[in-house]
Amino acid sequence: MNLALWIGAGLLAVVALTGGISKTFVPREKLAAVQGGGWTADAGAGFVKALGVLELLAAGGLILPAAVGIAPVLAPVTAVCWVLLMAGAMITHGRRGEFLYVVLNLVYLVLAAFVAWGRFGPESFSG
Repeated sequence: MNLALWIGAGLLAVVALTGGISKTFVPREKLAAVQGGGWTADAGAGFVKALGVLELLAAGGLILPAAVGIAPVLAPVTAVCWVLLMAGAMITHGRRGEFLYVVLNLVYLVLAAFVAWGRFGPESFSG
């Protein structure tokens, strides 16, 4: 179970890092032209960049606290935050009729919920 939780956190970290880099460093106009990025045309540039920074922080927060043993409780807390972020993403894509992305965000949400449950529960870092 511990290995599955590390793999899940690692996969989410890669997703967060990828999304964070693109939202933080790629101009909003370019993101809006990419499939699945149309929502950025309706959002302010600052909001998109703020989401990108949050995703970059999530990428680190899912792995680093547990890996270095400093405040490892931040890993499952980050997973809970990722659940909330994916719920918002699902709502955004759902309103736009982008149901493929709703399903993809649901997969990420379920994976993050699994990591949060496992790290707060049976495979806690405190034990």
